[in-house]
Amino acid sequence: MSGLTCAAWEVVYWALRLFWIAMLVYAVVSWIPALRGQWSLYIARIVEPVLTPIRRIIPPVGGLDLSFLVVIILIGYMLRLIPQFAYQSAYCFIQ
Repeated sequence: MSGLTCAAWEVVYWALRLFWIAMLVYAVVSWIPALRGQWSLYIARIVEPVLTPIRRIIPPVGGLDLSFLVVIILIGYMLRLIPQFAYQSAYCFIQ
């Protein structure tokens, strides 16, 4: 039973890590317009549904989108906590 729990923690960890990478790619593409292409629309479809509700709470200030920073910090915090939760609940270790 604990193997399933450990696997579930690992899936959550890697999904968040991939989303964090997608956020960074989205940021780079927004800063360098020459990189934009059809593929960047797919990244936007992944990232924007998370950023939109945060933008309603924290609107852009002086052209700076703080929602991106909030989401990156929250994901980074969760990525640091997940191995602790996984170890405590399932006796597994995610690296």
